[in-house]
Amino acid sequence: MFFSFDGIDGVGKSTQVALLRDRLRERDFDVVVCRDPGSTPLGERIREVLLTNDAATSIGRRSEMLLYMAARAQLVEEIIRPALDAGKVVIADRYLLANVVYQGHAGGLYPEEIWNVGRIATGGVEPDAILLLDMAPDGAGRRMDRPLDRMESQGDEYRERLRAGFLKEAAGNPSIHVVAADRPVDVVQADIWRIAVNLLGLSK
Repeated sequence: MFFSFDGIDGVGKSTQVALLRDRLRERDFDVVVCRDPGSTPLGERIREVLLTNDAATSIGRRSEMLLYMAARAQLVEEIIRPALDAGKVVIADRYLLANVVYQGHAGGLYPEEIWNVGRIATGGVEPDAILLLDMAPDGAGRRMDRPLDRMESQGDEYRERLRAGFLKEAAGNPSIHVVAADRPVDVVQADIWRIAVNLLGLSK
C-alpha cells in the first residue's frame, strides 16, 4: 500500500506523515517513510539545488520540473518499488501531484504533460491514496516559523494558485482525498486514519 501526502507548505504534512506511520506500526505494519525530493543520496543533492535560495542560480519551470522528476525516479528505484515489492507500506511526503500543481497549475506548464513525464519517471508507480491536506494559504503561512526555501518564497498569489490547482486535480481524481487541515492535529489525524482503515481493510 502506497500513501502520499500533499498540499501547500505549512498545512502539517510532516506531522501527519509521522502520526500515520506510528499508528500503522502499532498495528504491526512494516512502514517506510520517504520525502520527495530526497531520501536518496542523489535526491538529497537535487533537493538542495531546488530549494536553496540562490539568486545566482536561475531555474526555469521546465528545468525545475525535470529536476524533481530525476529525484523521484531515483526514489522509486531505490526505495519505493523495493518496499512495495516486499509488502511494506510506503508513506511519501509529496509525490508526482506536487509537480503537476507547482510547475503546472501554478507555474504555467501543461499539467497533462507533467503527468505524462511523471508516468515515465516513476515507471507507473502511483499512490493508492493521496492525502491532500487543504487550508487557506494565509493560515498555512502563519504556521511556518522558519526561513522560507526557494519554492516557499514565491509569494501569496503563487500560493493561491497552488491551492486552486490542488483542489482542481482532486475534483477529477478519486484517489485524492481532501482533508481539511485547519483543525486540531488529532481531528485531522482521525480523518486520515479512517481513510487508511478503509483502504487497508482494518477494524478501527
